[in-house]
Amino acid sequence: MKIEIACPKCNWEPDGSPHWQCICGNTWNTFETSGKCPKCTRTWADTQCPSHVGGCDAWSKHIDWYRNLDSEMRKTIERILQEQPLKI
Repeated sequence: MKIEIACPKCNWEPDGSPHWQCICGNTWNTFETSGKCPKCTRTWADTQCPSHVGGCDAWSKHIDWYRNLDSEMRKTIERILQEQPLKI
């Protein structure tokens, strides 16, 4: 089963580019790390849809961006997000 990633609010699909910036200043593709910044290891529980590349600018739970997840993959991502979630 292919996992699809898209904004749950507007259906914008990430193109693999580093559109997300952490409060530490690092810019990366949040979906390569399930929301965890590879520089400072801060985990983002929510993800913003980047308006500068056609998204809607809305925030959604990171887990809600993933479509077609089987139950084991969803549990793995939820466990990662619970390790150090950042609430903003």
